Amino acid sequence: MTVSALTRPGERDRLIVKIAEVDWFFCLVLALIAGAGGLMLFSIAGSSWTPWAANHLVRFGIYFIMMIILAMFDMRVWFALAYPAYAIGLLLLVAVEFVGKTTMGATRWIDLGPVTIQPSEVMKIGIVLALARFYQGLSPQNARLSWWLLVPAVMIGVPVVLVAKQPDLGTAMLIAMTGLAVVVLAGLSWRIIAAGALSAAVAAPIMFMFVLHDYQRKRILTFMDPESDPSGSGYHILQSKIALGSGGFLGKGYGLGSQSQLNFLPEKQTDFIFATLAEEFGFVGCASILLLYAVVIFMALRTAYIAHSHFGRLSAAGVTATFALYVMINGAMVTGLAPVVGVPMPLLSYGGTVMLTVMVGFGLVQAVRVHRYSEVTSGKGALI
Repeated sequence: MTVSALTRPGERDRLIVKIAEVDWFFCLVLALIAGAGGLMLFSIAGSSWTPWAANHLVRFGIYFIMMIILAMFDMRVWFALAYPAYAIGLLLLVAVEFVGKTTMGATRWIDLGPVTIQPSEVMKIGIVLALARFYQGLSPQNARLSWWLLVPAVMIGVPVVLVAKQPDLGTAMLIAMTGLAVVVLAGLSWRIIAAGALSAAVAAPIMFMFVLHDYQRKRILTFMDPESDPSGSGYHILQSKIALGSGGFLGKGYGLGSQSQLNFLPEKQTDFIFATLAEEFGFVGCASILLLYAVVIFMALRTAYIAHSHFGRLSAAGVTATFALYVMINGAMVTGLAPVVGVPMPLLSYGGTVMLTVMVGFGLVQAVRVHRYSEVTSGKGALI
């Protein structure tokens, strides 16, 4: 009599061992950040679970279960899916050019009826997996400095150009910086890094004049002098600064933030939720959330460090880089240290697509931890 693999004692025991290997403290910290986001969304909706808070918490619960399920997949499975995931992301980005849904002047989504997907989010995971797989089969010397570097350059450049055309400069920057982080961690020569930084500095004025859209140039100019148009392009950042400053050390109190409660602060549930947090909970609240983010980043990097396979190390580090970039860019944006580019604060801000990307990424990180002793070959991903 045949018994399902899930009911065999050996398979059950193995599954229990895998679940025990999940970093549950890491999961708790993620839940604390998402819970704080739910509380803030409840507050800015006038002490109501709708339209944001309930959806935010339900989504996190569903994606949390999905993260644990993804953590059970062996690294050989992730290795086998690396190039297909990248290819699917690329095809979806091309499809946006033809059948994309346009909202507020940007064509970034594909409407599939009951769900709407943003292909650039798929690419954030796809680029990490594909680069990690590429470098798994590359010698350290070729990873440092060789013609092989043209391959990752093309792998990063093509999706960046497609996303920038949508236009979505913030996501394009995230994909580019995430890809660059994986390439650097793979062992890129510092000579190439220095030459690339110099080239970027030279190219920046040219891109500003001839590549960026008018509204993107206006955002950069506004970043440099927001007071020049306080009721127009400078409105977002000025209101954000008012919210940040008015919170003081301890904040005005939960549900008492005037900038958000009276709707002075735009995009208070997404891009500028950190400013809302600052107004209601002050410096202490902001520092507490940033400490939680720092714990997540540290623990994810520790997972990358203990992985035995090069693919596992680069995958976990790449996902961590994406998460850290989200936090740094949004933090810089709401404090006026960077132009407004539409990057949310992960797990804190409202938004299902970004949360899905983050949780799939952390499913990969936990898979690296659970299967940290697993080795893959550059060929077919078989055990060594």
